[in-house]
Amino acid sequence: MKLKISRILCLLMVLTGISLYSKAQGKAVILDADTVVVAPPDSTVQAVLQSADSASQVNKVKEVDMKPFKPNPTKAVIFSAILPGLGQIYNRAYWKLPIVYGGFMGCIYAITWNNKNYKDYSSAYFDLMYDVKNNPDDPKKWSESWVSIAKKNGYEPEKFITDTRWQDNIKRRKDYFRRYRDLSIIITAGVYAICMIDAYVDAQLFDFDISPDLSMRLEPMVMPKTSFSERIYGLNCSIKF
Repeated sequence: MKLKISRILCLLMVLTGISLYSKAQGKAVILDADTVVVAPPDSTVQAVLQSADSASQVNKVKEVDMKPFKPNPTKAVIFSAILPGLGQIYNRAYWKLPIVYGGFMGCIYAITWNNKNYKDYSSAYFDLMYDVKNNPDDPKKWSESWVSIAKKNGYEPEKFITDTRWQDNIKRRKDYFRRYRDLSIIITAGVYAICMIDAYVDAQLFDFDISPDLSMRLEPMVMPKTSFSERIYGLNCSIKF
């Protein structure tokens, strides 16, 4: 009797362990006292496991597909031509942006300032020539453009209108500001072209490898005595690259 009871207890313990194990893997189906079949996990557990597997596979694919960034020189030139500095942004050379936009701001200021002075002196010169020809003795009809310039330089307009040297001086000033306005425009175009060239070269040499083993060494040197010279002591300079 005791032997039967012990066998029944052992069987119950085995069945309990199998049922606990099946909670993680699936449901246990007991067909009879000696046969236990573990059913597969339900649909919810399968969906979770499949989504986890798919997510891990996607991450692996992304890790494999990731490549180091290398800019395209043609795209860099096109972007720089569309907007100055855009090529440098594409090449990830952000430190060059202050230089690019600082240069353009300086060029635009030079164009604006020289153009304003050119217009002022040009208008003053042509108005002065008109008044010299048509109204030399009628100060009320004189143009304010050249009168203000005369007063600014400390001259009386009555003397200014009869002095040919100052007429030539206004003409020279007009030509001076026009020349530097045109030069500023040319420099601006040059800066624009330099930005495009820099974007292309920077993209072309983006992955150019410079070996870190660049060194210069100074070593003592001794040249042995020969039949033509004495022993010489010195320094040997060697550059390794």
